[in-house]
Amino acid sequence: MLIERYQKSAYALAFSVTGRHEDAQDAAQESFLVALNQLDQCQDPERFAGWFMTIVRNRSRNLIRRESLRETSDLPQRTRSRIPTPDKIAETSELREIVQQAIAALPEVQQEVVLLYDLEGWKHQEIAEKLGIPSGTVRSHLHFARKALKEALLETKNGSDLIRKVQ
Repeated sequence: MLIERYQKSAYALAFSVTGRHEDAQDAAQESFLVALNQLDQCQDPERFAGWFMTIVRNRSRNLIRRESLRETSDLPQRTRSRIPTPDKIAETSELREIVQQAIAALPEVQQEVVLLYDLEGWKHQEIAEKLGIPSGTVRSHLHFARKALKEALLETKNGSDLIRKVQ
């Protein structure tokens, strides 16, 4: 009986808020469900129409808000995702494995110099003090270690492509 009585006015109010037939139907239908579930909150049955129309208005506004959140503008064509693609993840994993093997093949002092300088960000002098060798020797070890790593990468299947991407 309530649906028959208020269906047209609920639709009309919802349509005036949403401006679209489908959205107005959805908002009106959702409003009837909400009103049915909250019927005990309507304190004065003589004011049911005002109480119900408030629900319709609020549901209509919520529907518009939800729909506006769903609408998106097109991204520029050259926009790139920050999330790596599966190919990129596999490539990075392959490169990491190759580099780890190449570092493991270096003499121990060169491994330490490369790791401290390139990964930890230590300065030549700091490494020299830690290892107890001259700063120039640290530079020499770093030079030869990097040269060996580059050669190891070039010897791999796609090494030259991987080096280009890293540089």
